Amino acid sequence: MQNRKTAIVTGAGTGVGRAVATTLLGKGWNTVFCGRRQAVLDEAVAAAGQTEARALAVSCDVTREDQVDALFRTAVDTFGRVDLLFNNAGSSYKSTPIDEIPVSVWNDIVGVNLTGSFLCARAAFGVMRRQSPMGGRIINNGSVSAYAPRPGSVPYTATKHAITGLTRTLALDGRPFDIACGQIDIGNALTEMAQAMTVGVPQANGTIAAEAVMDVQRVADAVLHMASLPLDANVLFMTVMATKMPFVGRG
Repeated sequence: MQNRKTAIVTGAGTGVGRAVATTLLGKGWNTVFCGRRQAVLDEAVAAAGQTEARALAVSCDVTREDQVDALFRTAVDTFGRVDLLFNNAGSSYKSTPIDEIPVSVWNDIVGVNLTGSFLCARAAFGVMRRQSPMGGRIINNGSVSAYAPRPGSVPYTATKHAITGLTRTLALDGRPFDIACGQIDIGNALTEMAQAMTVGVPQANGTIAAEAVMDVQRVADAVLHMASLPLDANVLFMTVMATKMPFVGRG
């Protein structure tokens, strides 16, 4: 166990986070499944099955500094170090014009998507620069919304653009400490949150249309590739998307 790398995956109870955490565990990473709901995390760990690596389910609200710090203390106490953070926890809201979006919704989405990513990256950075051997990797879950918005998505799109700034700055600031930081921008992975894509979602031209989706395992495999690189190499940005989704080109 001491020779294994350790990963922390936020939002690991469902969707992309669960797929990534399960894949890392299966490939020999000691993996901390982090999320708000302990029962969901426990089920995800149980479903992952028996592996040579160890899984740990830790309930944590990523918007709470004290809970995030406790999460990382638990990981270090259990496994000795942290080699990877997949900053994945996030939330969104239905397509809505800005003047109809409650301020509480804005605050909630900023709290999870941006402040939560900051708090987890902050804790990971602090552990990685002080452990021996020094270093590690942070992978932020961006989105194709970090480049192009969907209609009526002000809170979500604003936070995902901000994640790009977080990624670039951490990639720079991490250099003296052998901390690499990259971002995966995901388009239409088929999770519970993306089920609406298969039925119909608002398009830039005002229509409603179904969109192509891809298996979420494609995302997990992409994150595994990024995570498996030696620390002298970094995938700064990767876009993995359903091939036929209406992202590239004009609507």
